[in-house]
Amino acid sequence: MQYTTVGRTGVQVSPLCFGTMSFGSEADEQASADMFHRARELGINFFDTADVYGGGRSEEILGKLVSDSRDEVVIASKVFYPTGADINAQGLSRRHIVRAVEASLKRLDTEWIDFYFVHAFDEHTPIEESLRALDDLQRQGKILHPAVSNWAAWQIATAQGISAKEGLARFELIEPMYNLVKRQAEVEILPLAQAENMGVITYSPLGAGLLTGKYGAGKRPESGRLVDNARYADRYDVESDLTTADRFTAFAQESGIKPATLAVAWAMSHPAVTAPITGARNLEQLEDSLAALDVGMTAELRDEISALSPTPAPATDRTEVLKPHWT
Repeated sequence: MQYTTVGRTGVQVSPLCFGTMSFGSEADEQASADMFHRARELGINFFDTADVYGGGRSEEILGKLVSDSRDEVVIASKVFYPTGADINAQGLSRRHIVRAVEASLKRLDTEWIDFYFVHAFDEHTPIEESLRALDDLQRQGKILHPAVSNWAAWQIATAQGISAKEGLARFELIEPMYNLVKRQAEVEILPLAQAENMGVITYSPLGAGLLTGKYGAGKRPESGRLVDNARYADRYDVESDLTTADRFTAFAQESGIKPATLAVAWAMSHPAVTAPITGARNLEQLEDSLAALDVGMTAELRDEISALSPTPAPATDRTEVLKPHWT
């Protein structure tokens, strides 16, 4: 396996990041262990979790699984969403960040978290307050690098400017949604990452199952994330997305590659992407995503796949070539 560097950190990671959101919820401990060991067998050393996944069980299970290989793996976890009934058990206040990281360290049974994500934007807390808390945690060695997920590009850029001005630890890794039907990250977030030399791990490369071949216009399984989970059903309940899923499934079948495999390989092939996050409920599901490591994704093949869905409008909404007025 060829490893890649996370931005400017020097940290070497596998080109696939294994997401453990299913640990302790959709996947029991045995299924979680089976998937973890299969990922390690292939050389995957990057694992993504969060304090709210499985009500904390994801971190606990992952902590047990890495107990004999902690120095060999890179772990990312997150803070923001409610972890209790108290009004302050959420958000990005210094109070919650400091308490949340201690709880995550305990569940993971580790002394440090490699990449610690702010999981969403907190409109009630100044960005400076959150950044200073993360900087303190880095200085204490409890986290190695701050990271950011689900923020708009302007919010990330603002934070990077504050970090530079105040001499605070900056975000080194971004985690946006990115797949063939959700390509908004191409407009500003991925270019920002390239310009600022930040790593990128993208989530939902399969569109919550939409791009596995099981869904399409008038086609859906009896059960699945898009059927059983209202949040995901709402996110992808768009006719154009189902049409894209149909086109993509047909293209994958013509190419002789499983749709799930090709979807992950496509997300992996963007030059700004360090590693897509792939997860599953069981080992059988996971194998299709892991097979993306063996897909020979050429520029031509990526372009063919990209043409199956609408390209998002540029950030400036100007597509013509502009020339300086003096020429």
